[in-house]
Amino acid sequence: QEQLVESGGGLVQPGGSLRLSCAASAMFFAIYDMSWYRQAPGNQRELIATITSGGRISYADSVEGRFTISRDNAKSTLYLQMNSLEPEDTAVYYCYADDIKRNVEVWGLGTLVTVSS
Repeated sequence: QEQLVESGGGLVQPGGSLRLSCAASAMFFAIYDMSWYRQAPGNQRELIATITSGGRISYADSVEGRFTISRDNAKSTLYLQMNSLEPEDTAVYYCYADDIKRNVEVWGLGTLVTVSS
């Protein structure tokens, strides 16, 4: 069964950086469009970055210029480099895989990022 496991979350001071990873297993990673979502306490889950199977990238306005999404198909891993972190970035970050042709969606369990001094 397809599985996504996030890692790399933690506590960081404002202005700091973190790199999240999402390891995929039991799936042909390269064919999936991959995204990062986040959910802050009391808020809805929001899409923050997507990288398609073809390499097209898009970002939410809230993270544009600070976050970078990337993927390594050989390692079946998705990344999110987060720089210039702000307290408003505090959230649980989720990895999401989408294969539109087969109508298959996979969610990870999330990793907590806390930005605080």
